[in-house]
Amino acid sequence: MYRNPDVDRWFDEAEHPMDATMRRARDIILGADDRVTESIKWKTPTFAYRGNIASFNPSKRFVSLLFHRGAEIPGDHPRLVGDGKLTRTMRFADVDELENGRADLEAVIRAWCDSRQP
Repeated sequence: MYRNPDVDRWFDEAEHPMDATMRRARDIILGADDRVTESIKWKTPTFAYRGNIASFNPSKRFVSLLFHRGAEIPGDHPRLVGDGKLTRTMRFADVDELENGRADLEAVIRAWCDSRQP
């Protein structure tokens, strides 16, 4: 699992109230599929594989992941919500809720990566 030093620095400097949950979400996303990379885009950690997968949309009350092309991710993903033309979100109130939704988050990441294979 590759960890981008720019993302490490973002976490160290952000002092975000949802830091522990965001760091755990990062671990889950990077661990879900070794094709996933990370960088800082739009001033927040963003995960990618052959296109942007998701970015943190920081909130002080929950962790929100914005899936940029979430409507295109194949499969049934009940935690992936939204009715916009393209984007979807996944939200977690704390580490416990994140751990309960871990399998769903991993499945979404793997589905994106698998759908982007040549």
